[in-house]
Amino acid sequence: MKIAIIGAGAIGGYVGVKLALAGEDVTFIVRGANLTAIRNNGMKLIMDDGSEHVAKNVRATSDYDEAGPQDMVILAMKAHQLEAVANDVPKLFGPDTMVVTMQNGIPFWYFHKHGGELAGSSVHSVDPSGLISEKIPAQRVIGCVVYPASELIAPGVVKHVEGDRFPVGELDGSTSARVTRVSECLSNAGFKAPVLEDIRAEIWLKLWGNLTFNPISALSHSTLLDICQYPLTRGLAADMMGEAQTVADKLGIKFRVTLEKRIAGAEKVGRHKTSMLQDIEAGRAAEIDALVGSVVELGRLTKTPTPHIDTVYALVKLLGKAMEEENGHVRLRKIA
Repeated sequence: MKIAIIGAGAIGGYVGVKLALAGEDVTFIVRGANLTAIRNNGMKLIMDDGSEHVAKNVRATSDYDEAGPQDMVILAMKAHQLEAVANDVPKLFGPDTMVVTMQNGIPFWYFHKHGGELAGSSVHSVDPSGLISEKIPAQRVIGCVVYPASELIAPGVVKHVEGDRFPVGELDGSTSARVTRVSECLSNAGFKAPVLEDIRAEIWLKLWGNLTFNPISALSHSTLLDICQYPLTRGLAADMMGEAQTVADKLGIKFRVTLEKRIAGAEKVGRHKTSMLQDIEAGRAAEIDALVGSVVELGRLTKTPTPHIDTVYALVKLLGKAMEEENGHVRLRKIA
């Protein structure tokens, strides 16, 4: 299968190497140092057991026209980076090209074939101008939830931390030939990629933790273990998750685990810095709108009060504004 992966960062690099080594025809759409590194040396993956794998049978380009039509396009960048590439993504489309979305948070396509009075609504916090929905038609989309953790440790080099699950699903819940094909493709590469009847419920399950632990981590500069074992922040996380659960329930979502079990799962991860904390420390824009702002928006749409989520969202947005204005980053340092 011809597969274009937009972004060769932590997740895109991990997925791309495994797909290429499984025999798929992989093209990375990348820029800068990553582009140079992959062209010169291939894409390297260091697994959690220390084993190293290099995919040299991959192409890398920054030119969408050069890549041409694909069977599958994997969007592997963060949600707030989608708009910047939206105009170019259609250059990768053939008649039957599938688009697999690997973003955290509420996706731009959330209300497509949703049913009910909100069917067809836009999620303005993740697609403020409507450009993403216009250029990447939801009819092409296969939903996907990303559970693995990995990091880009050098240009063209990804280190896998843990996890291998990428459940997928059609937006209407059907088990179509094409979603089965995506599942089989990912499974052949060594991933666990079951086809789910309700991909939105799985999105919410992942988001349930992301919308709480990511911003709390970014504001407190603390790991998951620290947050879960400190009573005040554990309580705050539970309050935020309770509000989100009420929103999700009004949208027809049922969680398959309890709130306390979800918090316990985060605690078991240990002293892990969330991706949002890593972004704040590196001076990068945090994906606050897809993870938190979208839930605030859905709260308004469903007439659900979300005071704890609103407060944390406002604080992280202000932090991001200050970092942008000062062109700086925020990091804890030990006093000598």
